[in-house]
Amino acid sequence: MTTPEQASGATEGGAEYRSGFVTLVGRPNVGKSTLLNRILGEKVSIVSDKPQTTRSQVRGVLHREHLQIVFVDTPGIHKPRSPLGERLNQSAQSTIGDVDVVCALIDATKPLGPGDTWVLDRCPPETVLVVNKTDIASPEQVLGQLGDASSFGLEAYFPVSAKSGDGVDALVDHLESRLPIGPPYYPDDMVSDAADAFWVAELVREQLLAVLRDEVPHSIATQVTEMNWPHVRCEILVERESQKGIVIGKKGTVLKQVGTEARKQLREGTYLELVVKVAKDWQRRTNVLDRLGY
Repeated sequence: MTTPEQASGATEGGAEYRSGFVTLVGRPNVGKSTLLNRILGEKVSIVSDKPQTTRSQVRGVLHREHLQIVFVDTPGIHKPRSPLGERLNQSAQSTIGDVDVVCALIDATKPLGPGDTWVLDRCPPETVLVVNKTDIASPEQVLGQLGDASSFGLEAYFPVSAKSGDGVDALVDHLESRLPIGPPYYPDDMVSDAADAFWVAELVREQLLAVLRDEVPHSIATQVTEMNWPHVRCEILVERESQKGIVIGKKGTVLKQVGTEARKQLREGTYLELVVKVAKDWQRRTNVLDRLGY
């Protein structure tokens, strides 16, 4: 609950209360969602080893004494091949000029490429650059990335491992120092503003990403169409009839596995009904994209 002192930018102890928004941007698979979950100590964004896992802006709220940081996880910025890809890029780029601090992530294990450059060229000079995946990169790779990225003249540079947590506290401390004095935006018991229906659909999609291979994961969308606890109905959209059988699996094995794993992260007693439908070329149909909220 927000106190009158917090609402005025002060706290009971007299210290100034700081709050603000921080966006996480970068190419697909640089670890934005993993970093957000690590910072919060709680899972608010799904993760997988597939590119473009994040398709919507996801807000996660960090609460500390005298501090609230609202992090915005964004889709990976990439070369779009469909109207869906164009919308995901627009969603990510729209946060860059609309927050207090921009955190741009790059992968410590891969050379700085044209895609990274494209993203960094669109970030303001006050951007904080995060070199992620130091747990699997060599010291030489990390130093090389820091050296290459220094040419962009950004405000600060932090090597971190979102997976192990190494360097993350120092990054958050720096972000705190960058935030303005102000009131909290969310109640102190709220870690994410995602609706329950959105979260269920994301958990189902996460499990599908874990099981399926090749091009199928990119052709999948999920949407909760009914939520009357304990019954939850989630539709899984694919683009072609041939993909429907792959998602269901032989004798329903894939769908059963997905449902079982997703339910483990839902409220006990939830009955999760999964339905697979074909929406031909949905990634290129604006009416379907609108309906899915992209």
